[in-house]
Amino acid sequence: MSSTPKSLQRQITAFLEELDGVFLGKPEVTRLCLAALVADGHVLLEDVPGTGKTLLARTIAQLISSHFARVQFTPDMLPSDIVGFSMYNEAEKRFVFVPGPVFANVLLADEINRTTPRTQSALLECMEERQVTVDGKSHPLEDPFFVIATQNPVEQQGVYPLPEAQLDRFLMQLRIGYPDPATEMAIVERREQSLAAPVATPVMTGDGLRDLRAAAVAVRVDRDVREYGVQLVRATRRHEAVSLGASPRAAVFLLRAAKAYALIRGRDFVTPRDIQEVALPVLAHRVRLKPQVRLGGTRPADVVQTVLKSVDVPIA
Repeated sequence: MSSTPKSLQRQITAFLEELDGVFLGKPEVTRLCLAALVADGHVLLEDVPGTGKTLLARTIAQLISSHFARVQFTPDMLPSDIVGFSMYNEAEKRFVFVPGPVFANVLLADEINRTTPRTQSALLECMEERQVTVDGKSHPLEDPFFVIATQNPVEQQGVYPLPEAQLDRFLMQLRIGYPDPATEMAIVERREQSLAAPVATPVMTGDGLRDLRAAAVAVRVDRDVREYGVQLVRATRRHEAVSLGASPRAAVFLLRAAKAYALIRGRDFVTPRDIQEVALPVLAHRVRLKPQVRLGGTRPADVVQTVLKSVDVPIA
């Protein structure tokens, strides 16, 4: 059995140990976030307030020794508020570019559905193109550039839901959920002792992350495993409850996420189990249900779970 080089595996282990030590009780979320980071994708967190979304994003930035920025989206926010703008410099007698908060390594886009589609699109263009264009001049974003966007699923007034084409830009959509009783008690006890949020010790640099990303790209995917991933995506389009299934981009992202997940698991090859582990966060937000089905209580996640049970798994 082939395995991840020891130096890379040490970085992965240290990252997860530090993150789990700060962000308590959600190892499945931390591993998927690391997989998205290694796969060079972005994450959409849909959860109620107070579940630790800001702590998660800030801790990831600390662990990779990088610049963290947080933007609280509001209805009156303009694209220039996040990407930057040109301002006339009287001393230099010329316009100079003033970078916006997107010029960070880890960006928390808080409550992205509270701002207008125009501003949402500006951020999503940055995520896709990895650059900002102002007054005809392009400005490359920092590398790495990792976005964790959040939206509150409870409040529906005064929001601008992300359309399917924009949801498709996120590698994964995750839900943190409430902690179990023991973890919640540990969180309360920790914050009783200190009002300050816990701080993580950096475990890697940008170069270390780039090494992990290169290793993930090199992870082997056998043809039958690749076909399994593609068949899962195609099955979402044939499901009777679905009006719009996952796109070809979803198939690309599914395999990319599975390769990163396999690397985190210490292997240099993908198994069907790796694809199954990432299928729900990669595919569910790309599935649009028929109105009558949605009103009946069925969720996109239910469709993905059904697809996982219906598509034949290749035998190793």
